[in-house]
Amino acid sequence: MAFSPLTTAKTLNTPSTQNMFSSLPATTETYLNELKQGRFLIQQCTHCQTHLFYPRNFCIHCSKDTLTWKEPRGSGSVYSTTTVRRKPEAGGDYDVSIIELDEGVRLMSQVLGVAPHEVKIGMRVQLKIITEPSGQNKVVFYPEGVEHVA
Repeated sequence: MAFSPLTTAKTLNTPSTQNMFSSLPATTETYLNELKQGRFLIQQCTHCQTHLFYPRNFCIHCSKDTLTWKEPRGSGSVYSTTTVRRKPEAGGDYDVSIIELDEGVRLMSQVLGVAPHEVKIGMRVQLKIITEPSGQNKVVFYPEGVEHVA
């Protein structure tokens, strides 16, 4: 049988594969449960000492499964940034940045506390967990030295 998007879609929609997409890996569940409690955690390999983010089952550097959870210092710098443009009535512009934590991991987030166009590559930032109106916690960053609301 030749490959086609239709046969692939049918294959992915069978009872045997539906359960594959309905549950999260245990590492992701651990991460999300900790975030619900107001803690942002990354992983560290006890074999090679490398820090990892996003949650994984084994180290991407040495392939060992000796990962532990660790609370990072929370400081880092802007690795990449862009301003998403929106009309004021749609909420206005906002920042989307890749933040490199001092532990070496990178994650996508937002820098708050300054205008989106003022976020610059290399800017030092500090992690903060905020609660969205939906009740979910979210990891964001503020420039070092900028006061932010609790």
